[in-house]
Amino acid sequence: MSVDLRARLGHAVLPNPIMTAAGCGGAGRELGRFFDVAKLGAFVTPSIAPEPRAGRPAPRLAETPSGVLNSTGLQGPGIDVFLTRDLPWLDQQGARAVVSIAGNSIEDYAEVAARLADAPGVTAVEINTACPNVGDRGLMFAAHPMAAAEVVRAVRAHTRRGVPVLAKLSADVTDVVGVAMACADAGADGLSMINTLHGMVVDTTTLRPRLAGVTGGLSGPAIRPVAVRCVYQVHAALPEVPIVGMGGVRTGLDALELVLAGASAVAVGTANIHDPSASVRILRELETALRERGIARLADAVGLAHKPAGTLIRRIDPNVGVGEPTEQETLQ
Repeated sequence: MSVDLRARLGHAVLPNPIMTAAGCGGAGRELGRFFDVAKLGAFVTPSIAPEPRAGRPAPRLAETPSGVLNSTGLQGPGIDVFLTRDLPWLDQQGARAVVSIAGNSIEDYAEVAARLADAPGVTAVEINTACPNVGDRGLMFAAHPMAAAEVVRAVRAHTRRGVPVLAKLSADVTDVVGVAMACADAGADGLSMINTLHGMVVDTTTLRPRLAGVTGGLSGPAIRPVAVRCVYQVHAALPEVPIVGMGGVRTGLDALELVLAGASAVAVGTANIHDPSASVRILRELETALRERGIARLADAVGLAHKPAGTLIRRIDPNVGVGEPTEQETLQ
C-alpha cells in the first residue's frame, strides 16, 4: 500500500522529504556513485561563497563516541565554478538542488544569491547563518535575531519569486525561537535546523587540541535530541512555516521523530560518511514506518506530537484498496 510522501517547502513540492545536509554529500557526484541522486526529495549543496575558499588546515575531523567534530572552514570552489561545473551536473541528473550559501558579510550573501537568481536548476536557497560576521567581531549571524534577519532580507531580495529561501539556524543560541521568528518575519519561506553544535576534543596523548582549528562543529547522534527539541519549539511558535529537520538522523525512525516534532522534510548528514547510501535507505525506512502506523500521507504526520488524542488523520485501510486512505480512524 502506497504512502503519499510529498513534502512542501514554500512554493516547492518535493516528491519525498529526504534531503542531504549541506557539506555532507559533496557536490553530488560523490554520492552519485552509489545511487541516483534524483531519488531524493532534494540534494543540498555545500555552502557556496563568492570566492574560492581553501578551508582550514588539517586535521579537520575528529571522531567522538557519539558523533564527529569538523572544522573544514567551508572549503569550496566559489560561485563561478559552482555555476559552471556543479549545478549543471545536478540539473542533468534531474536532482532538485537546494543551494546552500555562505558569506562573511551581508554583501557576500547578497552577491551569491544574485548570481543564482537566473541559474537553472535551483529548487531552493538555504542560508548558512552560522558563518562569522566580520562586521560584528566575528560572531555568527545566527547568534542574533537582527543579524540573521538582515541576511535573510538581503537574500530574499535577490532571489527570484517562486524559489523558497530557507534560513539554517544554530542551536548555540539563547533563544532559537526568537531567531526563527525574526527570519520568518524577514521573508524566509522555511527554516533548516539544526546546524552543528560548537565543541572541542583534546588529545590526551599529544596534550593538544585534536583539530587544527581547535574547536569545531559537532554532528551525529549526540545532537539529535537537541534537534528534536528545537524543531518542536519552533513548530509550536510558527506552525505554518516549513521546517527541514536535521541532526543525527541515522534511521527512518529518527526521521519520523523529527517529522512528528514538526519537520516537513528531513536532511541526512553525518550518516553519509560511513554509509554513502544512507539517504535512500532512510527514505525506505521512513515510508515503511509510516505504512506500519497506517499513516497514508507524510503531511498528516508533520507536527503530530503537538496534537491531542482524537485528532483525525488519514490512515491506510487495507479493506479500502491499495493506497486509498480512510478518515475514520483517529490518533489514539
